[in-house]
Amino acid sequence: MTVTIRPATAADARAMGRLGAVLVQTHHEFDAARFIAATPQTEHGYGSYLGSQLKKHDIILLVAEEGGEVLGYTFAGIEGYDYMELRGPAGVLYDIVVDPAHRGRGIGAALLDATLAELTTRGAPQVVLATAERNESAQRLFARAGFRRTMIEMTRELEGSPGDRQRD
Repeated sequence: MTVTIRPATAADARAMGRLGAVLVQTHHEFDAARFIAATPQTEHGYGSYLGSQLKKHDIILLVAEEGGEVLGYTFAGIEGYDYMELRGPAGVLYDIVVDPAHRGRGIGAALLDATLAELTTRGAPQVVLATAERNESAQRLFARAGFRRTMIEMTRELEGSPGDRQRD
């Protein structure tokens, strides 16, 4: 079968929520002190959130589909000046995730290429993203696509801060 990259629809929200929960849990496994853990509600919450973004003109949600099954998605947006990030207008890649059972097939690269093409069509002068320090496979994908390192996030837990940071 052939993988198709297409705009997400409301019917894809549940599958995107499942993959979003995978994304959350993967990051938590990278660094449990920095990233929240997935909960039983994460899949529904993530899917509902992504579904609510579908009609926004500055949002791009694409899915990779094969045989009627959603294997991955990207979530990106067009943003204006951001003084907190010290950057001008840009496309921002928020999420890119492929079902672990289907990784290594070029689906992530196809999703990334399609997202970059859509951001270009919409006039984004540059594209920025963040990736977890330990997510080396994603960093290799982004480097192959021409991304360069520009920022390093650093985290420190504070004494007396709540130990349980579970959220959806």
